[in-house]
Amino acid sequence: MSGLRRVALSLFGPVLAVVVALVISAVVIALIGEDPARAFGVMTDLGDSPSQQVQSIVVILNRAVPLFLAGLAVAVAFRMGLFNIGVEGQYRLATILAAAVGAAVALPGPLHVLLIVVVAMAVGALWAGIVGVLKVTRGVSEVISSIMLNFIALGLASFLLTGPLRGSPPGASIITTSEIPESGRVPSLNGLLTALGLAEPRSALHGFLPVAVVVGVVVAVLLQRTRFGFDLRATGLSPSAATASGVDARGMVVKTMLISGAIAGLIGLPDLLGVQYDYGTEFTAGLGFLGIAVALLGRSSPLGIALAALLFAFLDRAALPLQFADIPASVVTIIQGTIVLAVVVANEIARRLALRSAERAGATDGPGPDPGADGAAPPTAPDGGQRVQTGVPGTPEDVRR
Repeated sequence: MSGLRRVALSLFGPVLAVVVALVISAVVIALIGEDPARAFGVMTDLGDSPSQQVQSIVVILNRAVPLFLAGLAVAVAFRMGLFNIGVEGQYRLATILAAAVGAAVALPGPLHVLLIVVVAMAVGALWAGIVGVLKVTRGVSEVISSIMLNFIALGLASFLLTGPLRGSPPGASIITTSEIPESGRVPSLNGLLTALGLAEPRSALHGFLPVAVVVGVVVAVLLQRTRFGFDLRATGLSPSAATASGVDARGMVVKTMLISGAIAGLIGLPDLLGVQYDYGTEFTAGLGFLGIAVALLGRSSPLGIALAALLFAFLDRAALPLQFADIPASVVTIIQGTIVLAVVVANEIARRLALRSAERAGATDGPGPDPGADGAAPPTAPDGGQRVQTGVPGTPEDVRR
């Protein structure tokens, strides 16, 4: 398969999903009596003045940073063929404990921030590691265990917030942890914007943005340019074949969940260290679940996830202008939901096209790989990628034994 055709097939799923979502959303908008063209015009209007446009871009970037980290956390597990549904609980628990530690210590600026980051990553990794250990030792599905751990994490965070980690005074309407001192905060990037000749935005651009970019580059290099990434992808494609080639498939499951959880621990830090400086009852929720949609749309590629995060952030920003225009803001939710549904269908179509293309190429070049004893198509990874059935005896269950 040529490189151009491979790229086209990779882009086919996300582009088709977005187009289908826009068409369905336009139909829904028309059914509720609104003009779809006017609604989309409101959504794409970033403002009339340069300051309004810069402010809109800052809002989108601030929303995209945690979504990007959430998508990365989910995607690392996807590449291993694992569903880490517990990202929501991992980042919420990590954020409250990191906030508590950050408020309890006094260190010089960079060390203080570094300590908070390390605590958040460690908590997220340990919580996700439970899922991996349960999977390789007891055969518990990571989907079930991570969902159950979500409930435990959210309940535990609520207990800690209203109990031992509470920092707000009694009777306060919003319960929070103690505030992180100045040395533990990440400065905004507004100075960079003004240095570039842009207008000063009303909101602070997250100083965590460069950190998120670095994390994305590290994940891309780790998955594509290292032996560990090769072993991870090989284990995700076929655990039995990876084991036969000397890879510790069980160990890879635990390591992958630890890395996924460590990245999940970073999700709440842009808001914690850049805006709120404490964890409270109104702290941003739902980022872990949105990360699943972002990872699916981005096909588990760091670059694709970045674009998907920007798209979801753009849609989230559009909710407020829609309300001002007397158009239901639920239109945004409908578009996001239809994107998730459409991307699953589109990925399956793209997978079948790729499989058919590979079969044609195999027929031209000679006998190809055996599709399987039952003649069934190879299974797919959670993000729509294709797993490979090999001639190596054994199944993933055999590997776990």
